[in-house]
Amino acid sequence: MNQLLAIRAFARVVEAGSFTKAADSLDMPNATLSKLVQELEAHLAVRLLQRTTRRVTVTPEGQLYYEKTNLILRNLEDVDTSFNVARSKPRGHLRVDVGGSTASDVLIPALPDFMARYPDIRVDLGVSDRSVDMVSDNVDCVIRGGALDNSSLVARPVGQAAMVTCATPEYLKQYGVPAYPDELKNGHRLVAYVLAQSGRAMPFRFLREGEKSEIKVEHRVGVNESNGHMAAGMAGLGIIQTFAYAARPALADGTLVEILKPWRPAPYPFHVVYPQNRHVPHRLRVFIDWLVETLPDRL
Repeated sequence: MNQLLAIRAFARVVEAGSFTKAADSLDMPNATLSKLVQELEAHLAVRLLQRTTRRVTVTPEGQLYYEKTNLILRNLEDVDTSFNVARSKPRGHLRVDVGGSTASDVLIPALPDFMARYPDIRVDLGVSDRSVDMVSDNVDCVIRGGALDNSSLVARPVGQAAMVTCATPEYLKQYGVPAYPDELKNGHRLVAYVLAQSGRAMPFRFLREGEKSEIKVEHRVGVNESNGHMAAGMAGLGIIQTFAYAARPALADGTLVEILKPWRPAPYPFHVVYPQNRHVPHRLRVFIDWLVETLPDRL
């Protein structure tokens, strides 16, 4: 038995909560991974995992073994990194999760620069406005906007995005141009951005001379993905509030018109987020540093 490989296989099953997900993340057949874990259990003469047709749970002995061996694995990675970083280019596979409009309007247009700097790094982008479980889904980092509510994650700021309120000229001709935020409650059609996880519509937020306000109204159309949300606004379905970087081309060519400029919302903070209990490989470090350098000028 390759004990180190078996320990790595067991650790990924614990983190992913699934043999299938663990096997996929390690690029090995499910049967091979299962055999490694069985050999490890036979070697230790203890049951580490309880398996059913629906789920995998960690036994108390398995949890203790994971905690102790995970520390060893992290220390070993630190030793390997200390020898490799100074004399080798960063290489390997990065899995990055990013929201729809942030991917299409900010990250992907900038990505050729990163790929040119680090040709030995392969990047897989998971593009969705839905939150992911970084550990079980084996995601290296996530680029997200808004408040952070998970203290188990490490977050580095990568910039702030301006917000705009806008609509098509045709919509404004038909329904009128609101002069104050409260006028949105009177006969205007709003296209809401709906949070994918909760289904809750985000309120329209405004800020003037340090005073914040929110407009919570019934919307006729709600969209839970940022590119789709922008498309709904451009289709004339109603007023949208969105990131300035996403609306910039449409505002420039007149497809959309910004309204309520004196009440622009506060800038929206963006972070790159990664698990704090996981070793940060060289390829992820250089990617995070590149994001911090590049994104502020693009948001």
